[in-house]
Amino acid sequence: MKNSLAFTLLTSAVLLGCGAEDTAKKTNNAADVTASYNSINKEQLTKHIKTLASDEFEGRAPSTKGEELTLDYLTKQLTAIGFKPGNGDSFLQPVPMVSIEASSDMALTIGGKDYKYGPDMVMGSSRISDFEQLKDSELVFVGYGVNAPEYQWNDYEGLDVEGKTVVILVNDPGFATQDPALFNGNAMTYYGRWTYKYEEASRQGAEGAIIIHETAPASYGWSVVEHSWTGPQFGFVREDLNKDRVAVEGWVNSDVAKELFANAGLSFEQEKAKASKGSYHADMGDLTASVAVKNTVKKSTSYNFIATLPGRTTPDEHIIYTAHWDHLGKDTSKDGDQIYNGAVDNASGTAALIEVAEAFSKLPVTPERSITIMAVTAEEQGLLGSKFYAANPVIPAAKTVANINMDALNVNGRSKDVSVYGLGQSQLDDYLTAAAKKQGRVISGDPRPAAGIYYRSDHFAFANIGIPALYAKSGKAPVDEATKALRVILDPILAKCYHNACDEYSEQWDLSGAVEDMQAFFEVGYELSHQNVWPQWSETSEFKR
Repeated sequence: MKNSLAFTLLTSAVLLGCGAEDTAKKTNNAADVTASYNSINKEQLTKHIKTLASDEFEGRAPSTKGEELTLDYLTKQLTAIGFKPGNGDSFLQPVPMVSIEASSDMALTIGGKDYKYGPDMVMGSSRISDFEQLKDSELVFVGYGVNAPEYQWNDYEGLDVEGKTVVILVNDPGFATQDPALFNGNAMTYYGRWTYKYEEASRQGAEGAIIIHETAPASYGWSVVEHSWTGPQFGFVREDLNKDRVAVEGWVNSDVAKELFANAGLSFEQEKAKASKGSYHADMGDLTASVAVKNTVKKSTSYNFIATLPGRTTPDEHIIYTAHWDHLGKDTSKDGDQIYNGAVDNASGTAALIEVAEAFSKLPVTPERSITIMAVTAEEQGLLGSKFYAANPVIPAAKTVANINMDALNVNGRSKDVSVYGLGQSQLDDYLTAAAKKQGRVISGDPRPAAGIYYRSDHFAFANIGIPALYAKSGKAPVDEATKALRVILDPILAKCYHNACDEYSEQWDLSGAVEDMQAFFEVGYELSHQNVWPQWSETSEFKR
């Protein structure tokens, strides 16, 4: 790392050069900041990842032994470096939840054919109920299932879906057409998220909702659906028992979808094309769906972990670093490896929280503003931990300067660039640009805009309550030929292991890029921690406060 750390270090050096002894005692000098910056290293990061992603932690599912071990580990690590409980006298924020696990002993019957749970379809219910069903529910194709007045688009216009099951395409029309003037072009909007599609179908009064999975617009393969939306599914405990949701919701793969459309006398490809041109829905003839969903319902409490290094002069103002500690747990019905260790996703981000926290703890002079470390629960279940925090903030949004989120770090070497998801959303980009420049790197935009990643991690909950939120990681441009060659080997493995049991720590990994990212995030937080500034959303951001 270069000895100059830009304006932070220059400011410190000037103060020291002036010989102002009193000032020097209250300010970290250039060497202090450099030492903390350089304390972030691969060896410690590796140790934390190996522990969190070990078989002993059983995949870190909420409300399991894995959660207990994870929270204990975080408590010990953060206590040892001087961080204090962030929720009053506790490191924990209780998140009341309910798990709903659908029995795999089900079949989806359409057109006289039974489709199998797992390879053909995945069905379930968000209702807190032992049993829900569709019985001869009429199928209706509703295009992308979008009702977006600002885009003059309503696939439900003039349609009564009461008691019917809607069939929906994944993503949004912008991806299908690649027209930059349609929705957000190739970059997914929230209307493209599967969560929105179930929510809108419920608002429209549908009885069931089925999303058609396709790998390209979904940005992940069918195996992710099969592994992520089977087993216990967590949600919040609500007085209405989620009766406002459709009775049954789920996915079918594209081969099943093509067969269904053919049975309805329709061409799947032609109907997709029509759906991308404007508000659209189509009758699916006499096709009906039947499925019986038997649920095991358990109420439980999981926890967000919150630790704070109190600020020296303005402790009520916080910079919050986040990562989700949870993953998918284990599946005892599987043959072979039953544990979803979640090493990349997200033992890596949780380990990074510890490393960044330790870097702040090593500063001789505590930052003026508080540094808060937050490891949230149930991200894999729909950002539940961060959503709960946003609805029940321990730190008022008005006192939260910024959120910096770390999810699934780069494990395949250094990059020439830093990819910013949601580039242009806020002034936090400027701080990251400065930090990256000192590393000889440049800022690049979202490498996978169609995946809608800005809506898929925990910073989204903070953004929704007006807190500028940064989510970035090493970009796609390898720093050298050796790194390029490593990525040829690792990238296919990492893609295959996303939300699979093979997401385990590997000695093939190169964490040097992750270290650079963490150092940049540390510097962004340090800059914000001693300046009387409040980064703002851009004028065009939907999150502008």
